[in-house]
Amino acid sequence: MKLLGAIFILLATTSIGFEYAKRLSERPRQLRQLRVAIQSLEAEMMYGLTPLAEASRHIAEQLQKPLSLFFMSFSERLSHYEQTAFDAWKESVNETWQRTSLLDSEREIMLQFGTTLGQHDREQQQKQIKLTLAHLEREELEAKDRQTRYERMIKSLGFLSGLLIVVLML
Repeated sequence: MKLLGAIFILLATTSIGFEYAKRLSERPRQLRQLRVAIQSLEAEMMYGLTPLAEASRHIAEQLQKPLSLFFMSFSERLSHYEQTAFDAWKESVNETWQRTSLLDSEREIMLQFGTTLGQHDREQQQKQIKLTLAHLEREELEAKDRQTRYERMIKSLGFLSGLLIVVLML
């Protein structure tokens, strides 16, 4: 009976460690997807002259979850609820952010970008997009660095903490 309990404890703590490590590896991937999505939004707005709601829907169809949920929510809010671009952007960020592996610093970058969305002429809008992309690129580099430094350690820590609990219980 003790052996079975020890195995369950070990499996539980190891899976917790692997879950935290997964979040670390998901963050750079999601940041990369977010950068690509904003670049696509820029192309749709600047060169395709596509309305914001339609451009967001196109981007949502190209992305994987959870970021696709954000752009779909933004598109629907613009189309159906007749909100301003910033209000729709802010509510979409607040609604979907918990489903991502992204941090509050990236959330702030996205909210700042949302304040400028649809408020300026094309040239100013393009400058704001470039600034947002630069911020997201910096965050992505930091996320990759964090992943390489801590991913293996967190996996090992999950297993070793379970082993410590098992040894203390015996």
